[in-house]
Formats: sequence, structure tokens, C-alpha cells
Amino acid sequence: MPTPAPDPADDAVRADDATSPPVPRRAWGLILGVAAFVLVADQLSKWWAVRTLTTRTIDVVWTLRFNLTGNTGASFSSFGGQGPLISLGVVAVVVAVLWLSPMAPSRLGSVALGMILGGALGNLTDRVFRGDAGFLHGAVVDFIDVQWWPVFNVADMSVVIGALLLAFSFLRAPAGSSGLASGQGSGQGSTNG
Repeated sequence: MPTPAPDPADDAVRADDATSPPVPRRAWGLILGVAAFVLVADQLSKWWAVRTLTTRTIDVVWTLRFNLTGNTGASFSSFGGQGPLISLGVVAVVVAVLWLSPMAPSRLGSVALGMILGGALGNLTDRVFRGDAGFLHGAVVDFIDVQWWPVFNVADMSVVIGALLLAFSFLRAPAGSSGLASGQGSGQGSTNG
């Protein structure tokens, strides 16, 4: 009996682990596309901030202002001066996002993973390229200041929003389903995608 030709839209790329379900190319495309968008938006906004806010602060509305700072620590300016250690943690986040990609329960989950990946890469880029004290000693450019919360940037927003969306997407997923990434829970490619 002839086997039907696979649907190119559901062509899958297997993860390194043989037990992981195949990840449809469109899921990888969505994750990587969102990550690239976030990375570019983050770096362009930081370029603007460094160029514009070096000698001034811009009051926007209510308590929101643009105020340039450099963060050598972790999120919300904690663990100052621990750049190399934090950078290793960021690399671990990137690896975890790539490892979790086959488990994204939906397109929303894939978008969320892309947001987390793009944000992590945006801040890692700063640590690699924005420092004079050596590899991974750069300061992350932060400039969004609401004055009642630590100063942050587009990458930080993307990581936090992505994490919330990822949690929401897993809560919405039917029990036992891994959605888009595994062909709607069957472990096989699906045309329902």
C-alpha cells in the first residue's frame, strides 16, 4: 500500500533527543522570527538610548521617563558586578528555551519562547559587546524608568511578558497535549497545525 506524501507545511525537524517529538518548521520559524524581532527592537532601542540619553533624561508621562543606566548585575540591578556568572545563566536560559521548544503547547507558546529567547539574547549581546573590562563584563543598557520600579529595557519586558504568556499557554493547553510542536499531541506531523 503506498504511503501518502508528507505535507511540506508539516515537515518536521527532530530535536537532538530521540525521545523529543518533532518540531514543525513553522514552529521553529515562529520562535526564531519572534526572537529576531525582539533582538533587533531591543538593540535599536538601546542604540537610541545611548545616543540620546547620555546627557539628559526625558520625562514621558506621569512617572515614566527615559533615563540611561548601565546594569552590570542581574534583573532589577541585583547582584552588581557578577556579569560573567549572570551571562552563563543567560546562556542556560537560551539552551532551556531551545530545549523546551518541542513542548510549546500552541502558537502562543512558540511566540512566548521567541520573546524569552530574543530578550535573553538582547541582554547577552550587551554583556558581550558593551564592556571594556573583558569578555562578558559589559553592562546591560537600561533606560525605561517608571521611578517606582528598577530601570529596565525592551529585552527585560520581552522576557517577563514571554514567561507570563508561556505559563498562560501551558495552562490553556488540554491535558496531555503538547500542541503545535508535536502535531496536536499525537507525536506525528499534523495538517491541523
